[in-house]
Amino acid sequence: MSSPLARLPELGQSVYVDEIRRGWFDDGTLATWIERDGLRGVTSNPAIFQKAIAETGDYDAAIRDLAATDLDVNGVYETLVVEDIRRAADLFRPTYDASDGRYGWVSLEVDPHLARDEAGTVHQARDLFARVGRPNVFIKVPGTVEGLAAIRTLLEEGIPVNVTLLFAVARYEAVLETYLAAMEARAARGEAPNVASVASFFLSRIDVAVDPLLDAAADAGSEAAAHAERLKGTLAVANAKLAYAHWQAVTATPRWAALAEAGARPQRLLWASTGTKNPAYSPVAYVEPLIGPETVNTMPVGTLDAYRAQGDPAARIEDGVEEARAQVARLATLGIDLDAVTHDLEVEGLAKFTGPFDAMMASIDAAVRDARGG
Repeated sequence: MSSPLARLPELGQSVYVDEIRRGWFDDGTLATWIERDGLRGVTSNPAIFQKAIAETGDYDAAIRDLAATDLDVNGVYETLVVEDIRRAADLFRPTYDASDGRYGWVSLEVDPHLARDEAGTVHQARDLFARVGRPNVFIKVPGTVEGLAAIRTLLEEGIPVNVTLLFAVARYEAVLETYLAAMEARAARGEAPNVASVASFFLSRIDVAVDPLLDAAADAGSEAAAHAERLKGTLAVANAKLAYAHWQAVTATPRWAALAEAGARPQRLLWASTGTKNPAYSPVAYVEPLIGPETVNTMPVGTLDAYRAQGDPAARIEDGVEEARAQVARLATLGIDLDAVTHDLEVEGLAKFTGPFDAMMASIDAAVRDARGG
């Protein structure tokens, strides 16, 4: 009998792994997940590469070899990650080809320091996509206000984009509008409006931020305490359900029907940050409630293993949407501003990417200097 992971595609959900390791190509780990579990993609980010490069020995020999060239530290880094992304994309290429490009994607993120730099983002995204040279690669771009213009430019040029670091439903709405406008622009020029894209909506970090605020609100009185306790651990999923409800509403419009008729495919929601951070919550708390058509869940290895062992696949994403609206409204009555929380999470999220990126570059720099004799 197939595992719970392998049954998720039957319900319309693709499973990606939210990590990449060079050793997985050599020991067959990634190939096994593709064959056994129906894995359909990989996501990466600066923090993931920092762990892979700085905390394992998988890259030591390659860094020593690259130190013998005239590449600078940034060139060494990009050479390492481009090779990994190419190898992953090649493993997923049969999935990509068999599905006519719907599945089998690998994501590579631009330098997180460019999150507020439209021109810099576009320049690096073009360069990375060309260097990787594989059709089944998303270039990840943070969905900041400044990033929206860069995202539209890249999509109009035909570069697949994974719009990352989304927390607020309102920002997601702007991202989806950007995607539609880009595809309409392509169609108006007589170009195929079928550029692939996903929108990465972050989950567990919302509950990590909101739960302490609910604890504080509970101190205000017994009635508030009862409401607050019921809301703990629910807001991330509620927020995601509202984002999906918006996606459903938009893809039911004549505007979308016209694009679909011209060959467009929907920009899918991708559930990110799905590893449970609170040990009191189920290890599959950010998987089970959000299974449904045209979605992706990118899971860290621990969550992947947990769902394989104890998952109960069923299409649940359309359940409880009105309750989700009520939960978000109830949060406001307790004096908690979800918009402010998601804004702070975006700022914090950028810092969580730039910090590891800088640490990784420092590690590579040290290794290169050592190999070059100081």
